[in-house]
Amino acid sequence: MTTVAHLRQRSEEEASRLPALLARAEHLAGTVLLGEHGRRRSGMGDDFWQYRPLRAGDSYRMIDWRRSARGDAQFVREREWQIAQSVMLWLDQGASMRFASDKKGVTKADRARLLTLATAILLLRAGERVGLTGASLPPRSGNVQVMRLAEAFSSDQPEDYSEPESRGMLPHSRAMFVSDFMGDLTPVEAALTKAADRGVRGVLLQVLDPAEENFPFEGRTIFESVGKTMAHETLKAGELREKYLARLAERKDRLSQLCRLTGWQYTCHHTGDSAQSALLWIYRAMDGGHG
Repeated sequence: MTTVAHLRQRSEEEASRLPALLARAEHLAGTVLLGEHGRRRSGMGDDFWQYRPLRAGDSYRMIDWRRSARGDAQFVREREWQIAQSVMLWLDQGASMRFASDKKGVTKADRARLLTLATAILLLRAGERVGLTGASLPPRSGNVQVMRLAEAFSSDQPEDYSEPESRGMLPHSRAMFVSDFMGDLTPVEAALTKAADRGVRGVLLQVLDPAEENFPFEGRTIFESVGKTMAHETLKAGELREKYLARLAERKDRLSQLCRLTGWQYTCHHTGDSAQSALLWIYRAMDGGHG
């Protein structure tokens, strides 16, 4: 009975997050004035994009004779690509994301949920199809999908660290992985390599607490994982700072290099910084991810 009561309490707590998360994500998305989403690739659509010279393999039916009549060259009238593209999201819901150095501050999980859902809202408003990596929630369009995503993001996982889900990555789609990336990076490398092999481009957003960035600890300190699976006590925490910061810099550099190799874009966001500026960067980076 205790287990059932505990599960019921957990489910009620998770369900209670939905309205607040949705409201905050809608508000955040509304603060970013982006205009119409520019999918700047030629293809099927109604909006004129550009003229370009006729190339070998082009059909003569593509020639814009009015533009071509101005000179000796023949020009093709290209239209902007307007077919909705799929965007796949992976949000780390492991226990390490529930860390906040300030009890009154924002947890990494809270900021990650907010940014991921707000990004989804902006993309859905632009006519994209958005879903989750894996098979639990395929990409769809429409307002109902926002509720489905919010519900999926509102749950927690007991493990300290979770691994990126790379199954179900649609060829030539886009993706966003959001995590603190403080666990083993081998699964991250495998997921991005698999994504790149399928022509998937995207964004890697690392979310850190300010204390994880500057290591402000001194004297006797007990470091314990949020999931209570690891603990380390030291009497001279300050002496660990230099080594810790070096390892963190190495980790961030590894993530950055991995993104450069796979055609993704990387940034690190701190929970003490503006969510709005982070969302604007994400949206522009996702728009630049068209191959």
